[in-house]
Amino acid sequence: MSNDTPIQYGEVTATYFWDDGSGINGDTGAPAGGEPMQEGLFSSPSWPLGTEGYIVYEGEEYDFFIGDRGPGNPSQDCDVLLDIDGKTFAKMMGTEFDESSLTVGGGNGHAEVEYYITEWGDGAGTEGAPHPFMEEGNSCEDAVSPIPEEAQASEEESSEESSEDASEDEAAQEESESSEESADDGSEEQDAQEEESEESAAPTDESEDGGVSAETAANDLSGAELTGADNGMLSGTGLLTLALVPAILVAMLFVWSRRAAGAHAGAADNDGKGLMAESNGRHSLGSLLDKLRGRK
Repeated sequence: MSNDTPIQYGEVTATYFWDDGSGINGDTGAPAGGEPMQEGLFSSPSWPLGTEGYIVYEGEEYDFFIGDRGPGNPSQDCDVLLDIDGKTFAKMMGTEFDESSLTVGGGNGHAEVEYYITEWGDGAGTEGAPHPFMEEGNSCEDAVSPIPEEAQASEEESSEESSEDASEDEAAQEESESSEESADDGSEEQDAQEEESEESAAPTDESEDGGVSAETAANDLSGAELTGADNGMLSGTGLLTLALVPAILVAMLFVWSRRAAGAHAGAADNDGKGLMAESNGRHSLGSLLDKLRGRK
């Protein structure tokens, strides 16, 4: 609460109390605001319940919220306008709070304090200058003063520091996000390089679907596969080759049988036919063929 900007400032005389409903030492019952009695719960004769702020005593700050009504008669004539819980008052005085008697040791039951209101509560009560208990028309204007410049400057500096801290946090977050993005990009690039390297190193004998490449298949084919003899039978090409061999042999035999049967092969004939001339030998295959042709 002490880091919030003050909206009202003043100086008042304060006393202390501790109303926990025990009835000890003039206890008037549980606090009117509905919150249990506790350290930091102050009482005001007029400010709205739930009002927040802090007091300064001998340079020390103590946060509070208004949770009860009081003091009663001491507030008459605007004398005592703030009741401080006994535990906080004991800390201010540098002494102990007696839980059994609900009193503060040291004998000093009053203190002059500076108060700073930072937020008005939404409970019953009146904002602005305090007034004595049950005397709404008797406003204690002297209890309100201009807010000290140092308090305003302190709040502005605190706000600036908060803004700077927020800016630094944002910058650090952006830098962290940038580093993470760079790391992610580097990781993706490395993964891509590794994947490319693996693809380059992969065997070329295997196809994409896990089969065998054409080059490997060609190298693995045997003579039987080339002829299509997977089932023990020759392919169409092999059968054609076997069919052509006898025809070639017959043609060669026919040409050979047509050679001249004279004194020597290639002897000249009268018609200039050379090897194709009719043979005139009597014991050659050519003369036999001539006879078959009807010649003598």
